[in-house]
Amino acid sequence: MRRTTARAGAGPIADVPAPEAVAGPEQMPAPAPAPAPAPVPQRLQTEFPFELPRGYVDEAGTVHKDGVMRLSTARDELIPLRDVRVQENPAYLSVVLLGRVITRLGTLAMVHDGTVENMFASDLAFLQDFYRQINAEGHTRAAVECPHCSEPFEVELGGSRLGES
Repeated sequence: MRRTTARAGAGPIADVPAPEAVAGPEQMPAPAPAPAPAPVPQRLQTEFPFELPRGYVDEAGTVHKDGVMRLSTARDELIPLRDVRVQENPAYLSVVLLGRVITRLGTLAMVHDGTVENMFASDLAFLQDFYRQINAEGHTRAAVECPHCSEPFEVELGGSRLGES
């Protein structure tokens, strides 16, 4: 309760109830809603670690297995098409393309198409598949069911070479 001060000429101080004491809970204004939390900006993962099945062997005999591949851009897929080696042999496209998107391999100072060109075939096949996986966001596989036993499994729908779908 609040007390009011006496006005000149008014009698003794009277008790005046506070407004919230007069109004019932149903007449009270609803509390303001809490502000919505600011949206947290999402970060797109653009680099993906990998481990080669065999490993790249450099000129000193050191084996490099751990690496990082970044997402490919349209430019990454277009520039190799101007490369004379790719124009003469389309199978070379994956070598040039992988040389552009592998950002780290072991302790090598730099990874380029010459590095990829000297990898074992099993490592090249692994990297081609890994490239498809990270750049297609998993959309190259479909869940299907065996018509004979009804067992579910996945099939690969993507193209057979890098740069093709």
